[in-house]
Amino acid sequence: MKTNAFEVASRYVYPALRRRLVKHLRKRGLKQTEIAELLHITQSAVSRYLREERGRLIDVSSFQDIDLEVGKLAERIIAERPGEYEIHTELVRLSLEFLGKGYGCSFHAEIDPELDPKKCRVCIELFGESQSKSRS
Repeated sequence: MKTNAFEVASRYVYPALRRRLVKHLRKRGLKQTEIAELLHITQSAVSRYLREERGRLIDVSSFQDIDLEVGKLAERIIAERPGEYEIHTELVRLSLEFLGKGYGCSFHAEIDPELDPKKCRVCIELFGESQSKSRS
């Protein structure tokens, strides 16, 4: 395995979640500059997410439970205007949830042909629901 779970999370899952968040905010009628201000990122970054130049390799909308949470986060951002660290915390949490449910396994195998998703259970064991409950 040449690409580890953290690389998948930081290089692919997190940007895909942020792209989906931008799209949720755009659907609510916000302008690029407003989205940038709310997310504490540049307008140029918002534009790249909307043009699918960033975060396009994973379609978060096909994972309904995760997409629902991203939509709820968008609503919270509009209503509460949280700081950048709160938003980052939520996106990291969602990234780990995505991995813990095994949603990234087939994608990980596509980008790393050495990975055998039938043998690898790293993300599910580290970030899966049963693990997060046992740590509480």
